[in-house]
Amino acid sequence: MSEVIYFDNQATTQMDDVVLDEMLPFFVENFGNPHSVDHTIGWKASQAIEQSKHRIADLIGSDSDEIIFTSGATESNNLALLGVGKTAIESGRKRILVSTIEHKCVLACCSLLEKQFGYTIEFLPVDQSGFIDLEYLEQTLANDVLLVSIILVNNEIGTIQDISSISKLVRQHGAILHTDAAQAATATEISKLANEVEMLSLSGHKMYGPQGIGILYVCRKLQSSIEPLVYGGGQQNNIRSGTLPLALCVGIATAAKRIKNTFRTELESVRTLTLKFIDLLSELPYPIFLNGPALSKSRHPGNANIQFIGFDATEILGCLQPRVAASTGSACTSGIAEPSHVLQAIGLSREQANSSIRFSLSKNTTGNEVHEVVKMIDQILSRSTGT
Repeated sequence: MSEVIYFDNQATTQMDDVVLDEMLPFFVENFGNPHSVDHTIGWKASQAIEQSKHRIADLIGSDSDEIIFTSGATESNNLALLGVGKTAIESGRKRILVSTIEHKCVLACCSLLEKQFGYTIEFLPVDQSGFIDLEYLEQTLANDVLLVSIILVNNEIGTIQDISSISKLVRQHGAILHTDAAQAATATEISKLANEVEMLSLSGHKMYGPQGIGILYVCRKLQSSIEPLVYGGGQQNNIRSGTLPLALCVGIATAAKRIKNTFRTELESVRTLTLKFIDLLSELPYPIFLNGPALSKSRHPGNANIQFIGFDATEILGCLQPRVAASTGSACTSGIAEPSHVLQAIGLSREQANSSIRFSLSKNTTGNEVHEVVKMIDQILSRSTGT
C-alpha cells in the first residue's frame, strides 16, 4: 500500500491516527455493552456513547438525542426515506422529490416506495454543473409533497448544493427535507446543517473515521414518525434496535471532533492541490474537460472528475495499476457495466461518460504525488496515441 498513490478518497478515506488511538481502548479495556445498565462496565460504555453523540451533534448543530447511529450512510438513507414513507401512507402526501444525481441507495429506496407503497417519485433536473434548478423546485413543490431528498455534496462530480435556499422552499410547503451529507464533512461548512433539514446522513469512513459506522440525524419532532428498519430491544429512541458498536461510535465521533477543529485549514490545502492537479493535466497535449462545477466553494475541494476526450477511462485506469487508485464513478455501483447516471444527468453522452475518471484528493495527498500521477497519465496517453 505504501507504493500506491491513493486518489480515491471519495470512495473511502484513510482513518486518521487520532481516531484509531481513541478507538483502541474500546476494543480491549473498555469493552462494555453500552446497554448494560446494572454495572459499572456498562455505565462507562454508555457514557462513551453519550459523549460520542455530543461530539457529532456539535459538528452539525443538533442536540445529542437527535443522533441515531447506523452502519453507514446507505443504512441512514434507507432509514430516512423508508422510515418516513412507511408511516405517512395515509397522510395524503403522496409525492416524493429527489434529484437526478442522488446516490444509488436513495434512488433504490424511491423505487421501493413507488412500487410497494404507491408514492409518486418525481426527479428534479440539474444543470450541466450538477446544481438543482431552484425555480423548477419551487414550481414543483406543493402541499401534497411528503419528502424532498437532495444530496448535499455529490460523490462523483463534487457539486455542493445551496441547501439553505432549498430548505426555505421546501419548508414553505410543510414537506420534510432530507440530505445525504456523506461527502459533506470534508467539503463544506456543516456546523448549522441541522437547522436546515429534518434529517441528514453521515458516514464515518468519508471523513477519516472507521468503516461500518454512520449516523442519521432526525429532528426531535419527527422521531415518532420513523418506522424502524431493525426491530429488537428498542434502543436509540425505538428507531434502530441492536447493540451499538462501541469502538466504532467512538471512532466516528472522534473523526467529527477532528474535522471540526481542522476543517478550514485542510479544505484550502486540498483545494490548492486539486487545482494544481487540474492545471498540470490541462498543460498536457491532450484535450480534457472538468465534469461538474468549477473548483470553488461550490465544489468538493478534492474532487477532479476529468473527461479525457477521445480516450477510454477503463483503459487509462488499467494502465495506472497498480500504482494509482482512482475510479470511473461511485464505488457503491462497482461491477455495474453502465455509464454513470450522474454524468448522464448533467448531459454527458455515453461516450463522454465512459472517458471520465474521478480523482479525489485528501489531506494526505502530497504535491509530489500530484506530479507523479500527471506524469504517468502523460506517458499512458502518449503511448496510446503513438506520440
